[in-house]
Amino acid sequence: MTPVTTTLHLGESGEQARIIPDEHDDGWVLEIGGAIQSHVDLADPTRIRYEYLRRMANVLDAFRPAGRPVGVLHLGAGALTLPRYVQSRRPGSAQTVVDLDRELPSFVLAALPLPEGTDLTVLIGDARASLTSLPQRFDAVVLDIYTGLDAAEHLTGRRFYAELLDSLTADGVLLVNIGDDAGHHFLGQQAAALESACAEAGLSGTWTLADATLLDQAQAGNIVLAAGGGLATDGPEALRATLLGAGPHPAAVLDPAQTAALVARSG
Repeated sequence: MTPVTTTLHLGESGEQARIIPDEHDDGWVLEIGGAIQSHVDLADPTRIRYEYLRRMANVLDAFRPAGRPVGVLHLGAGALTLPRYVQSRRPGSAQTVVDLDRELPSFVLAALPLPEGTDLTVLIGDARASLTSLPQRFDAVVLDIYTGLDAAEHLTGRRFYAELLDSLTADGVLLVNIGDDAGHHFLGQQAAALESACAEAGLSGTWTLADATLLDQAQAGNIVLAAGGGLATDGPEALRATLLGAGPHPAAVLDPAQTAALVARSG
């Protein structure tokens, strides 16, 4: 397959976006501003290359019975890797994507079509502002916008996480991608903020998923924070065993108490 358009200027961010063949396999990559942002395998949407997305996908597999459709809100579109995965694993799921760059979703959809039958609504706008225009609650909310020390302040912190938790069903799950430098100070701040939001909402706390070496050595990389009533359905030990077994390996899955200890270590 050859993409309809391979290069696009993004008006909001001012960056150049390209969809190009992956040099390592038969997939495609979305490149923004010269950096690879997403990977898509059209032949097998369940194959996810990037580890943090794979760990998010594992949670989405585990928190509800296999194959059951769910409602998912994706804040940040990218190449729609996770919506493709959800459709493949849970056909009939109603999904909503919010992205700030108006041109990006249509660019991606024209070049890399979604699996047949995908129910996807695309909204253009700020991730936090868009929450107020969404009337329904979601079974899962995925925050996959750039989150690091220089991230947009209004898309981090306790109040924002409280709004995200409030947009979940009672047994829903929130997944947050945290990109951090060595030392994990930003991770510590955001995990503490999410823990505080969970406490206010009467939820058990924050889970952490990452490469075990990355956590042990406080290396720079992507770490997933997870929270919500859907994480307590089968008990913490059963969930932890399931997510550890799902990898990618070496895997670390920290329950709320272990996450609190990680926060204390990171300062």
